[in-house]
Amino acid sequence: MKQKHTLEFVFLLMVIGFSVVGFSSLWLGENSHRTPYHYLHIITSLAWLLLLLSQLVLVRQNGFRRHRAIGLSIFIAGPLLVASLMLLSVHSAAKEAATGQADDLLVQNVGTTLEIALLVLLAFVLRRNRDVHASFIMATALVFLGIALFFTFISYVPRFRIQGPETFSRFADASQTISLIIFVIGLLFFLRKWRTGWPWIIAAAFFTLNGLLQLYLDRTDRTRPLTHLVASIGRAPAFGASFLIFAALLWLAWRIDPAKRAITSWSSRQPAPDAAGRDAI
Repeated sequence: MKQKHTLEFVFLLMVIGFSVVGFSSLWLGENSHRTPYHYLHIITSLAWLLLLLSQLVLVRQNGFRRHRAIGLSIFIAGPLLVASLMLLSVHSAAKEAATGQADDLLVQNVGTTLEIALLVLLAFVLRRNRDVHASFIMATALVFLGIALFFTFISYVPRFRIQGPETFSRFADASQTISLIIFVIGLLFFLRKWRTGWPWIIAAAFFTLNGLLQLYLDRTDRTRPLTHLVASIGRAPAFGASFLIFAALLWLAWRIDPAKRAITSWSSRQPAPDAAGRDAI
């Protein structure tokens, strides 16, 4: 029997593979500095991708009951993922702010945190439409692919490898190349199922938008004050607040189900049947 979602399965394996290669630069890089924040980021990111992979395997095997049961873990996995991303964003900003420098990865870090949160939240809100829900969830992996490719390129690809201050221009070259790759992948998934695949285009545009925003902030000399602003949040408050806020948003999306309320409202307007089973007049 032909397996379903083979392309998505291969795509997830590719994302996990590039993520492992990208994260390996923390151990193999010449100036690597590992912190507990990096370990938490690695664990939560890979755990999220493995969760997506396990859910996709269950769908391919028609294990929908287990798929729905495991899906409830989003109440913990989602907030934990967003909180760990925000923690690393504040940590990166605080490290640069302490030396009076601007964080060159500020937009990528903060932007990715907000974008992942948006994709997961929309997937949860639109869960009644299974195909759109799946597109939003899977599209989060496209954001992680962009990050993984970035660190893979600047660490291991000779054309983009950063080897000192004189090669810092390669950051922009790597970002532009990866933006194109990510957009093409998102476009292909969208064209494959354009009626329900539009979340892929949203996710594909994020990497380009982040790059343009970072360029604007650098040109207007606003990266440094924003770096200090993000750093002022504090690491512990950033983790705790983002976890609680996102958990609350997921809970609200669960309690306030627009599709369910629409069905209930429509049903309440229908005439009740009489004793003989006919519609009451």
